[in-house]
Amino acid sequence: MTVPYRIKEMVHTIQGEGSNAGRVVVLCRFEGCNLSCDFCDTDHEGIDGPGGGEFGTGVEVAERAVSLWRGGPGMKAVLCTGGEPLLQLDAPLVEEFHRRGFSVLVETNGTLPLPTGVDFVCVSPKAPVLPVIRSGDELKLPFPLPGCDPGIFLGLDFRHFFIQPVWGRNYASSMRKAVEYCMEHPEWRISMQMHRYLGIP
Repeated sequence: MTVPYRIKEMVHTIQGEGSNAGRVVVLCRFEGCNLSCDFCDTDHEGIDGPGGGEFGTGVEVAERAVSLWRGGPGMKAVLCTGGEPLLQLDAPLVEEFHRRGFSVLVETNGTLPLPTGVDFVCVSPKAPVLPVIRSGDELKLPFPLPGCDPGIFLGLDFRHFFIQPVWGRNYASSMRKAVEYCMEHPEWRISMQMHRYLGIP
């Protein structure tokens, strides 16, 4: 029996973080996560968000993405996130996205293996341990992360290293600490959650 894909939300929006900030994407947020972080700022439980639901096949998921895309065919991108997307995202679904002309972008906590075919990999560690995925396009670290020296990640094979202030009631303090850290460690760049200021998903 086919295992369904459970998706919290799927929307046409603008990526707000990291090196793809400002890029138009179909955001596909998968339900659930394998970690429990007290600083998590994302609702990934349930399938009741806009465009969310239970999809029996990868074809259904990819066709929903097609129905949401409003730009030209040459720029199609789907951002798979969560929660933790690699609990569900697999090579067959990646292939279905590709068949419809989408580049597949993934943001993961890096604790699970990556399926083949992904076009852009962002690893966002949530603990002071090295991730399973040790190479990709960008590493984006929540900051400050208790007990974590960001320097432990610099030996990994990523093109970009970002510090992202933890969102929440202490955001001003997190931002100040992030700025101070990056000023002293220019290997890192600051990632702003631009979508929050724009009021979009």
